[in-house]
Amino acid sequence: MNDVQPDYARKHPNPRNKRAAAVVGIGHTDWVGDWARCRAGERPTDSYGYAVGAFRNALKDANISRDEIDGLIAGPTTAYERLGELTGINPRWGDQADAVLAVAQAVMAIEAGYAEVIALVYGNDQRSVGTQYGGPEAMGGGAFLSYVYHSPWGLTSQGALYALTLQSYKHARGFTEREMGEVAVAQRGWSSMNPNAIMRKRISIEDYMASNYVCEPLHLFDYCLINDGGVAIIIAEAERAKRMTDKPVFIEGLGRFDLNRGATSLEPRIDDFYLPAQQAAAAQSYALSGLGPKDMDVLQVYDSFSVHVPLALEGYGYCNVGDAGKFLREQGIGPGGKQPLNTSGGHLSETYMQGWAHQIECVRQLRGECGERQVADARHAHYTSDVAGKCFSIIYGR
Repeated sequence: MNDVQPDYARKHPNPRNKRAAAVVGIGHTDWVGDWARCRAGERPTDSYGYAVGAFRNALKDANISRDEIDGLIAGPTTAYERLGELTGINPRWGDQADAVLAVAQAVMAIEAGYAEVIALVYGNDQRSVGTQYGGPEAMGGGAFLSYVYHSPWGLTSQGALYALTLQSYKHARGFTEREMGEVAVAQRGWSSMNPNAIMRKRISIEDYMASNYVCEPLHLFDYCLINDGGVAIIIAEAERAKRMTDKPVFIEGLGRFDLNRGATSLEPRIDDFYLPAQQAAAAQSYALSGLGPKDMDVLQVYDSFSVHVPLALEGYGYCNVGDAGKFLREQGIGPGGKQPLNTSGGHLSETYMQGWAHQIECVRQLRGECGERQVADARHAHYTSDVAGKCFSIIYGR
C-alpha cells in the first residue's frame, strides 16, 4: 500500500461495520433483450418497470417474501415514494442514493438498528428516452457543475472531460494509447463469456487502434454503453443473513474520501487524477477489512470510460504510481491475467448500470456462479469508483 494509507488509518479510527451486513439476493433485467428491442424502436417499459422487474428477481434469488423487507434505497433515477408504492414496501427506514452510497447507507442503517433487510433498487430507461450525456441538454449539470461550467466554450460532454483527463495522464505518466487499449480488449475477453453481456465479440489491440476517435484521445471502445435496465440488491444484517441463505456475501470494508476543492475547474481530474482521495479511501477499507490488494481475487472498477481503470490500479495500490501501463501490458487484467478486472465486461461491454451491475458481479464471483468466466476459488472482491470527486472503496468477502 502507498505510504499515505497507514497514516490515514492511524488518524481515522475504524468504523464498526466489518461484516455487519451481507448480500442475500441479487437481480437484474434482460439487458441483452431490451437492448435489441430499444434499437428496434420499442420502449419495453420505463425506469420504474425496470426497477420493479429487477426487485422481483432479487426476491426470488434471496428466496424471501416482500414482507421481510423493512428498508428501501431507491436509485437516483426514480422517485423514492413512487418506487416504494410499486414494490409494495412500507419501510421503517429509507433513502435515495447511487450504487456505492446505497451499499454504504444500507450497512450503516443496519448497524444503527434502523432496519434489518434492505432492498437497493435501481432502474433506468436512458436508452429508450434518449438521455443526453452531452450537448446543450446534457443531464446532471445542476449537480455536477464541471459538466456545464465550460459549456460557453462548447465543452459539455462527459467524454470530453475524460478525454482531458486521459490526455493529461498520458503526459504525466508516459502512458500510451496502446496501453489504454488493453482495458477494452480485456473487458471484451470477459464479456465474450458472459451471456448477460450486450457486447460479446472479442476485439484485438489492432481493432482498438483502428477504431474511430470520439473525442481524442478516447476511441469508440473507450466509451461505456448506453442501455436500459434495472438492478436490485438485498442486504441483510449479518446474523440474519446467515439464517436466510447458505451463501451470504459480506461487506468487509468501506472507504470514502472526496476531492471537492477546484472540482468545477477540473483540477482534481487533471492535476493528480484523484490519487490522494483514492489512497485515503483504500486505506480506510483495507484497515477495516484487514485485507489489501494482494488479497483481492476480483477487482471491479467503475468504468464509464476506460481511463478509470489505470487510475484505479495506481490509486488503490495494485501497482506503483506510474506503472499502470506496464501492469496492463505485462501482468494483465483479462482472462488469464494476474488481476481479473471487470470480469463481466463492465460498463464498456456488459451493461451501463452506473455501478450497480458491478456489485452483482462481485456477488456472483464470490458465490462461484459465473460459469466460463469464473475466477477460481474467489474469496474477496473489491469495487472502486472515482466519479465527480467522490472516491469509494467497497470490499466484499465470503
